[in-house]
Amino acid sequence: MEKTDYQMTPEELAILEKRGYNQDLLPKPFEKRDMGWKNYFTLWMGSVHNIPNYTAVGGFLFLGLSPLNVMVALIISSIVVAAFMTINGKAGSKYGIPFALHLRSTYGDVGAKLPGFLRGCVAAIAWFGLQNFTGSLALLILIGKIWPQFLTIGGDTTLLGISIPGLIAFTIFWAINVLIGFGGGKILNRFTAVLSPLIYIVFGGMAIWAFRVSGGISEILTYDTVGATQNVPIIFGYLMVINSVLAVWAAPGASVSDFTQNAKSTRDQVIGQTASLVVGYIIFAIFSVVILIGGSIHYGIQEWNVLNIIERWDNTPAIIITMSVFLLTTVSTNATGNIIPAAYQLTALFPKKINYQKGVLIASMISFLIMPWKLMENSDSIFIFLNTIGAVLGPVAGVMIASFYFVKKQEINLNDLYMDTSDKNTKNIYKGINQSAYIATIVGLILSLSGQFIPALKAISDISWLVGFGSAFTIYLLLPKKSSK
Repeated sequence: MEKTDYQMTPEELAILEKRGYNQDLLPKPFEKRDMGWKNYFTLWMGSVHNIPNYTAVGGFLFLGLSPLNVMVALIISSIVVAAFMTINGKAGSKYGIPFALHLRSTYGDVGAKLPGFLRGCVAAIAWFGLQNFTGSLALLILIGKIWPQFLTIGGDTTLLGISIPGLIAFTIFWAINVLIGFGGGKILNRFTAVLSPLIYIVFGGMAIWAFRVSGGISEILTYDTVGATQNVPIIFGYLMVINSVLAVWAAPGASVSDFTQNAKSTRDQVIGQTASLVVGYIIFAIFSVVILIGGSIHYGIQEWNVLNIIERWDNTPAIIITMSVFLLTTVSTNATGNIIPAAYQLTALFPKKINYQKGVLIASMISFLIMPWKLMENSDSIFIFLNTIGAVLGPVAGVMIASFYFVKKQEINLNDLYMDTSDKNTKNIYKGINQSAYIATIVGLILSLSGQFIPALKAISDISWLVGFGSAFTIYLLLPKKSSK
């Protein structure tokens, strides 16, 4: 515990509970905060190594950046992301409040519902379904290597637009993710503590393999990507990589209070998250470039889907082990960034009817019903949707940080924040809608999306998160605010 961290007395917590707030929303007392720096160190280490991140590295090479520049850009990006996560996480670690209440402190009790719904429900549930489908593709390859006849079940029959083996694999993987989600943060802590060492053993082995079969580091670092766009200035290329990495962390970064509320101290979450992201990305930067380029050199093709490289191996036990670890990393990422935030947000929207466990169940069912394999039939619409959600969350994060640090001076009145919503609370600064926050968010959103509609501003689309965050942050500080009592 730090002197700057705040804790309510049991009597004060009892008063808040009588106002209708369940245990999932109440400020966490210190005796229930069980995450030290080591827990945060393992929390994000596994999330870095997932299938979409490896594919993104191939995209960075197509910008015309050299392999070495891609590595350096990823490492710089990790420092920026770590700063974002720890800075936005202080409200949670200082007061023990979840994202829903952190959002309320910025937008007001009514105003918090829309950005909370977009992050905690729309983005999280959609991502949860899409990550489950991506993971199920790896599971399908894994099962096919162990039991080839499985892939022929049902023949050419499809159900709900997906093959029978594909639907079975998706359902199995979905169910595993749901069970991890039910366990919440405690189960996730144990899960990631076991998983993280496995990740680095397996991916370290892959990197060594790629290094050897490619002819060495010089061959990898001098690799020339066929079809790369050569006219991207190196500085702008770096900004595009940083923006892309920030976009990956836009959702968990906005709702990071759901995790930092369990911190034993602010110092623990700052040290743990920083070490986790920076160390994780340094290793990822090296491993991803070496594995993708090394595999491409070895097989004589340009291959940026790491699953396809693994599937080409002639060592079945190695394929099984590696695919299994990829599946586990997807589970870890999915629980951390999607199902847990979705469940918490549902409890915030309906605190008297939905608790965390019910939130997990509802979010999981919706993620299945949206049939994510259908969404992936048209990749353009998916990326437009996800980029739009990311563009929304950049401005939201900008306003949250501006509000907490520069307007509220890192001070939140918990008694006012946990208001009795049945009262008028006309003098409560957290009541209603913070119009300045909404204006800044909307203007930031318009600016961040402008490049998609105005050809002359196309470059903005490539750094949309940075534009949205920076513009909303600045505009909010310039607008008039509600006065405190």
